[in-house]
Amino acid sequence: MNRIYTLVLIGFLFVTCKPSQANLKAIQGKQIAVTDSLESNQMVIDYIAPYKKRIDDEMNAVLAYAPQSLSKSDGPYNTAIGNMMADTVLEYGDPVFFKKTGKHIDGVVLNHGGIRSVLRAGDVTMGSAYEIMPFENSIVVVEITSEDVRAMFEYLKTGKAHPISNMQLILNSENELASATLNGNAIEDGKTYFIATNDYLQQGGDGMVFFTNPKSTTILDYKMRSILIDHFTKQDTIAPIRDNRFIKE
Repeated sequence: MNRIYTLVLIGFLFVTCKPSQANLKAIQGKQIAVTDSLESNQMVIDYIAPYKKRIDDEMNAVLAYAPQSLSKSDGPYNTAIGNMMADTVLEYGDPVFFKKTGKHIDGVVLNHGGIRSVLRAGDVTMGSAYEIMPFENSIVVVEITSEDVRAMFEYLKTGKAHPISNMQLILNSENELASATLNGNAIEDGKTYFIATNDYLQQGGDGMVFFTNPKSTTILDYKMRSILIDHFTKQDTIAPIRDNRFIKE
């Protein structure tokens, strides 16, 4: 009898304790515009104030000086700001690459659209680097074939001022390549070359598919923005120039 009673009690508890299932019938929402009309919460403002001050102090720290503004639209084929960015990748990235592999970078290709802001004349700050390069893109070095290098040159010959370094492109009057050299030399069949770029382009971004199937890939663990900050820190004056790395005859 006690056994039957126990089984009935357990069954009763099982039924009564079974969680009920709630069924979603509707979802309601409204848009809240983030404007100055929203009331500030002083407790929140006071809480974040010391963190905001620290960030502002870091972003406003003066690293160098620019005598004139630099823009990616300053001219066709190559620009001073683009040349600066590509050259700094070569200057600061090559020692890291050599330490990892015992080899040197042959050239650098970045993308025109990756330059997100003008470098304004006057004090150059850490915030300037974040404005120019707000993304978390890192530098990688891809080993590509001579065929892929030629495809890269064909891509670049359109005339858009993509930042390049340690290479030269010369267009004729028909906008065809009259000359294309890498590290001062013509491209040799059967040889591979080491090109530094960013991880976005290595994945085929901006249509740069010639980077997507490399013989090898070396990650430098060096963000593009960090390279800019290191460059600004080590230079008193930021005054790059346009040159003949990409021109039309």
